[in-house]
Amino acid sequence: MERREQTVLTRDGLRLHVTQWGAETAPPVVMLHGIRGYAETFAGIAAALQPDCRVVAFDQRGRGRSDWDPQHNYYTDTYVDDVDSVADALGLGRFDLLGHSMGGINAIVYAARYPSRVNRLLIEDAGPGAFEASPGAVRICRELTNTPAHFASWEEARVFMRGLRPSVSEDAREQRLNSMLRADSGGGFTWQYDHVGIAATRLNPDPQRVVDLRLYVAQLTCDTLVVRGGASDYLQAQMVNEMQRLNPRIRSVVVPGAGHYIHDDQPALFHKLARAFLTLTR
Repeated sequence: MERREQTVLTRDGLRLHVTQWGAETAPPVVMLHGIRGYAETFAGIAAALQPDCRVVAFDQRGRGRSDWDPQHNYYTDTYVDDVDSVADALGLGRFDLLGHSMGGINAIVYAARYPSRVNRLLIEDAGPGAFEASPGAVRICRELTNTPAHFASWEEARVFMRGLRPSVSEDAREQRLNSMLRADSGGGFTWQYDHVGIAATRLNPDPQRVVDLRLYVAQLTCDTLVVRGGASDYLQAQMVNEMQRLNPRIRSVVVPGAGHYIHDDQPALFHKLARAFLTLTR
């Protein structure tokens, strides 16, 4: 599978690390990861979509090999501007959009704001209310509060990640550690994302910059599929029902045996759903 990496500048001058899979001539799908995610989390689905799609994913600001924001500008409006910067830099024109968790929020807002650019929208376990009031939101805030800044060894980090993500495979946890950790100059390992800035913005956000996602859900005009994990503590069934009440264009499906990280918990089922929605309906 063809794979390419490059750097794109945001509107405020930060460097975003972009990874692409597949032929440049194939129809593009942009994929947006969650709050502590990274572009490589989509490597499996990128492979499953070959040769039909050009998959574009990037480490969102403050994560992976992208720049950290010195102003801690980790808000939806800025993330949405970053998506547009990547799309413009790559000359994507119209494209499909997939977002997981925080990336799903960003994807909904982008698709509502730029309807002429988005063909289809696939949302993985995200929706109104999930970010604010779900048990998963409480869990994420607790994890951000209690996450250690440093690990003395890789095995110590493995033990931490097993406790954090017990439902995913060992391979998926290892990929997560490889993408999220870096060697610390003083020994051991530390996070390769702006844990302090991202946690501060998530735990104590500027209320003027918190979006009402319901308004954007109602504005969606593209074909939209919401995929919910059957065992998710984040997106609840009633939240999906509310999305469909707000916008009858939205379809939904539940993946049994999957929590919030559907693409890690049930990759084969998620790949099948994504492939059907993003390629078989062309």
